[in-house]
Amino acid sequence: MIDVYSWPTPNGHKVHIMLEECGWRLGRDWQVHAINIGQGDQFQPDFLKISQNNKIPALVDPDGPDGKPISLFESGAILLYLAAKAGKLLPKTDRQKFDVLQWLMFQMGGVGPMLGQAHHFRLYAPEKIEYAINRYTNEAKRLYGVMNAQVAKHPFIAGKQYSVADIAIFPWLRSWQNQGIDWADYPHLKVWFDRINARPAVQRGVAVLADARKPLTDDKARDVLFGQTQYKKR
Repeated sequence: MIDVYSWPTPNGHKVHIMLEECGWRLGRDWQVHAINIGQGDQFQPDFLKISQNNKIPALVDPDGPDGKPISLFESGAILLYLAAKAGKLLPKTDRQKFDVLQWLMFQMGGVGPMLGQAHHFRLYAPEKIEYAINRYTNEAKRLYGVMNAQVAKHPFIAGKQYSVADIAIFPWLRSWQNQGIDWADYPHLKVWFDRINARPAVQRGVAVLADARKPLTDDKARDVLFGQTQYKKR
């Protein structure tokens, strides 16, 4: 059984969705271990052994590529590993594969970090910094525009086929309101979003640990995620 160490964040949801889309079922083929990032579970020695960067998600597969256990961190790497293991959601031909990979990298290098900063400065920063709010809100809108233009021409992010690129991007757009986004400005992307959101495996994936997550309001959680606890030498 595959062990997934996770929390109900966009990056966690990517892996939950991917497992379900590949045909693996929670409780039958994989199990989830809650890593409460607001309480500091990500700094526990056992977790750091498999995720040296103290970030979720992480995965341990007892049946790795050579029949031996493998552990992985970084959600993009996990998606690619699972795609290879299942033989799904990543095209076989080089041209189509690189079409998908460029959009996966677009998420890893742009959508995730930039929308994450928009969340931080709009919601969590201890002081409202107008420059930062404007910078990251505007960048969120720019990225939404890029994706809106892409899915105006194609049914899915990387073309005609549903892929790891769609799975990587979708969870980050679920918090569109927190990013200062009005769906009316991105009608094609909204159609894509609703199509992905309706998939049964996606619905199962985003439900994983959903009841465990609480609003980030206490000072301890803020310190763990954004303060000195995060930057303590280990």
